[in-house]
Amino acid sequence: MKNWLLLTGAIVCEVAASLSLKAALDVPALYVVVVAGYMTSFAFLAAVLRAKMPVGVAYGIWGALGVALTAVLAAVLFHEPLTTVMLAGMALAVAGVLLVQWGASRAAAHTAEQTAT
Repeated sequence: MKNWLLLTGAIVCEVAASLSLKAALDVPALYVVVVAGYMTSFAFLAAVLRAKMPVGVAYGIWGALGVALTAVLAAVLFHEPLTTVMLAGMALAVAGVLLVQWGASRAAAHTAEQTAT
């Protein structure tokens, strides 16, 4: 559970930093939020990896959910386009990450099963 909370923190900080980067074009003081957000996001991501979450799973979830949340929130906050094709692409990316997570879980279970015998 701790890994998932850390990963959620990494995603939230990365999305906040990305959105702040757009807003900083008009309000330069927000560059402080950009730098702090990315630094904190990487610190959370490093903590997740230190806690032994596979890098493919952690990075995949962080990347896919970060992109999806950033695009959706950019549409809301900055009135950027969000088309059906874009939503379909985000759904495919998230589905791909879920398959990676599922595959990693199955591989871990298989390894544990072989170690026990």
